[in-house]
Amino acid sequence: MEYQVDDTDKRILSYLTKDARVPLTEIAKGANISAAAVNQRIKKLKEAGVITGSRMEVKPAALGLTVCAFISVSLSEDNKYAEVVAALKHVPEVVECHFVTGRAALLIKVFCFSNEHLMDVLLNTIQRIPYISSTETLLSLDEAFSRQVWVKGSNPATPLSSSPATGSLLR
Repeated sequence: MEYQVDDTDKRILSYLTKDARVPLTEIAKGANISAAAVNQRIKKLKEAGVITGSRMEVKPAALGLTVCAFISVSLSEDNKYAEVVAALKHVPEVVECHFVTGRAALLIKVFCFSNEHLMDVLLNTIQRIPYISSTETLLSLDEAFSRQVWVKGSNPATPLSSSPATGSLLR
C-alpha cells in the first residue's frame, strides 16, 4: 500500500524542503506535535520513499564548473534506453538524466570547466556511447532560479499566494 502523506507530513516536508537541517523542535512547533513525533514521521517518510535523502548543495561555479549545458540525446534503438542510461551514470559531468517525450529520448544536464571541456565530453565520451545516434546542446547562460518542489497545503501560517505557473492559490 502506498504511503498517504497527510497535512502534518506536509507541514514537516515544508520545513525540510526549505532547510534539511532545521531543528526538530522548530518543526514540532510549526506542526503542533512533539519533536519525537516529528522524528517518527520523518523516519516513516524515509522508509516509504517520500524523503529520498538530505544533502548539502555545492555551487558548481565555486569548483570552477562555469559551463552548464542541457543536451538532448537521440537513440538509434529505443529499446537500448537502459544501456545508455547506465553508461551516462559513469560520466561525472552528467548531473541529471531524464527520459523525455519529443524527438529526443533523453535530456541530460552537464557541468564543465570550459567550452573546450564540454566539447571533449560531447565528442569523446557522450557521442561514443553505443546507441546514441545524435545530440543537440543548449548552453545555459544563467540559472534564473532553482528550488525544491513546493508542498501544497503545507503551512497554514503562510499567507495564500498565487502560483505564477498555474495561477492557483497555494499555501
